[in-house]
Amino acid sequence: MGITKTEIFNEQQNRLAVTLKALAHPARIAIIQYILKQDACICNDLVEELGLAQATISQHLRELKNIGIIKGSIAGTSVCYCIDETVWFQIKRELNEFFGDKVSTNTCC
Repeated sequence: MGITKTEIFNEQQNRLAVTLKALAHPARIAIIQYILKQDACICNDLVEELGLAQATISQHLRELKNIGIIKGSIAGTSVCYCIDETVWFQIKRELNEFFGDKVSTNTCC
């Protein structure tokens, strides 16, 4: 039996790919931007703010929670979300390292 494609890449490459895949949707970017603008956890504001269905918002929030960039706490019948600062700065550091690699200028293209 062959190896899975993720097994031929290192842990950092796989983690960065999963993170970027989760972030690669405009609704998820909008959700993160909205949460970042708030000084407190947000609960039910996203449906009104983004104009998407609750089920759609929930799906995007689940993907963001899966990579750990947001965390939630249950308050009554609603779940409040905020940015997980530890994960946020880890992702930021990894992206800075990735984009900090030197780009060599070639005359071939």
